[in-house]
Amino acid sequence: MSAVTTPEAPPSAVLTAEQLEPYRRDLTGFCYRMLGSGSEADDAVQETFIKAWRAAEGFEGRSSVKTWLFRIARNVCTDMVRSPQRRARPIDMGPARTPDPVHLDDVLVEGSWVTPVADSKVIDLGASPEQVAEVRETLRLAFIAALQALPARQRAALVLCEVLSWSAAEAAELLETSVASVNSSLQRARATMATSSGPDAVEALTDAQSEAAERYLAAFEAYDMDRLAALMHEDVIQTMPPYAMWLQGRDDVLTWYAGPGAGCEGSRLLAGRANGCPAFAQYRPDPAGGHSPWALQVVEFRGERIAQVHAFLETGESFGRFGFPDHLPEGMAAT
Repeated sequence: MSAVTTPEAPPSAVLTAEQLEPYRRDLTGFCYRMLGSGSEADDAVQETFIKAWRAAEGFEGRSSVKTWLFRIARNVCTDMVRSPQRRARPIDMGPARTPDPVHLDDVLVEGSWVTPVADSKVIDLGASPEQVAEVRETLRLAFIAALQALPARQRAALVLCEVLSWSAAEAAELLETSVASVNSSLQRARATMATSSGPDAVEALTDAQSEAAERYLAAFEAYDMDRLAALMHEDVIQTMPPYAMWLQGRDDVLTWYAGPGAGCEGSRLLAGRANGCPAFAQYRPDPAGGHSPWALQVVEFRGERIAQVHAFLETGESFGRFGFPDHLPEGMAAT
């Protein structure tokens, strides 16, 4: 695993916003993988920059700007994780349920589920296709959830060395430990990740899958159960955070769509990318006119069919973070 790194800024007694900004993407990716939350990652990077600006006059250049910034970011992330409960996916928290609306009474504790991040915030989309595909693999929701199960030091070592391509010596400097300790942390983290994230591993998006994603958009907007069924694996999974309920099996998912989820008929979808996957901003009909935000869907493929649909229902400010409008007027075309 590797990522395109940002340019090294020269040590300076006074750091400007222009010197710090080139690190934003890698810092956001680091904080997201440490925290498992797109919004918290944004907050952590902003807090990192504020702390860096305030401390700029005291920066003496004994370490690189990159190491100094990432050390601040790591400390910010550590401070933000106040709950012993790790973020996870609903499928990590309990068994599948039946498509019965009674299960909507079971709501997850706020902050307990992994939330998505826009590809554009953490990936250099101008890099080579091979590099982009490699980084996208480290953004899959299963991978992010598995990271949260690691102790913080192992998580940081794995992200720095395996994802951001730091050397063990650079990671040791940031973590204020020895190279041997970093290598030990990496060995333990790799062993855990091999068992935690392996079953959910998926390949880079193919042209056929991209075409299937376009057909999914059209089928969902038409709310055509037959066309949706043809796009899904028989064992497809549907999650809907903040609800603990998740469904497995095409019949149960479509039963939900046609029954308790029938309010989604007439929805509009806008296409994007999140967590290395096709993503869709779903807008449901607004009684006052147009369409209002309802869910951010992250769609994962296995082969040419859909394996998982993660519909994050707490939109709040998340549509804005992904660059989607907060309302669709009547007649606005899908993109």
